[in-house]
Amino acid sequence: MNANKNPAARLPLEGRMLRSLLFAPANQAELVLKFPRAAADCSVLDLEDGTPPSQKDTARKNISDLVRQVRALGLTGLLGIRINAPDSAFFADDLAEVVNCGADAILIPKIQKPDDVLTVAAAVEAKGLHTALFAGIETAAGVLRAPQICECSTLLQAVFFGAEDLAADVGGRRTPEGNEVLMARSMVLLAAKAAGILAVDQAVVDIRNDALFTRDCETGRDLGYDGKTCLTPRQAALANQLFSPTTDEVAYAQRLVDAYEDARARGLGTFDFEGKMIDTPLLKRAQRILSSV
Repeated sequence: MNANKNPAARLPLEGRMLRSLLFAPANQAELVLKFPRAAADCSVLDLEDGTPPSQKDTARKNISDLVRQVRALGLTGLLGIRINAPDSAFFADDLAEVVNCGADAILIPKIQKPDDVLTVAAAVEAKGLHTALFAGIETAAGVLRAPQICECSTLLQAVFFGAEDLAADVGGRRTPEGNEVLMARSMVLLAAKAAGILAVDQAVVDIRNDALFTRDCETGRDLGYDGKTCLTPRQAALANQLFSPTTDEVAYAQRLVDAYEDARARGLGTFDFEGKMIDTPLLKRAQRILSSV
């Protein structure tokens, strides 16, 4: 099922974090051209939900030029483009245009099955490119097939979980606590981690509620998500902060690793460290924190 065995296909995200995935409508150039100031880890021109049907064709035709303009303004993060869903009337035209425009990543929304990813992977490979693919898992079918989707291509480097679309798909009611999507949120996260790819958490559509966004980021990070879908530059700034290790976390991790090295030199596999029994899983967590700074 794996579409590409070339490890170079993973280069666009090698050594990078994906704490913030910031979207702006592709038909609103004035918002897109503000991407460099937002400093998101990945900024996304949105041809899907952010662009109304009446403007999709024009936005698509202008997208290559908009990519060049954003880069000329000094964008330092990754630049992605979200195309329309594989079952939409716009998908084929989007893919034909976007595969040639020099984006770092192509985001594919509402993935239902591995073939939805493999179609895009084949178009990228036909051009000899290593563009990263991000898969949106936002439907009941997508959640149930998440393990197969996450493992289907080495061009696939990240998934993003869409709680709003999932709730609409299953007829659920969204709540600030998010318990109604917790199972699906966890299933997508586990599928991504098992496949060794990054996972970006759900959006918070209440864009002026920093407290809610912060709480949702903390929950996502506790689950194991790498970053957050962001709808405003303010959310991107918060996500960059909240998905980065704190000074205290880094200091604790360094002390733990140092103590582990000392314990290993004394022939100990587990040891008492600051009141906790430390073994390999806690060591790995500390090492992961240190590798991210």
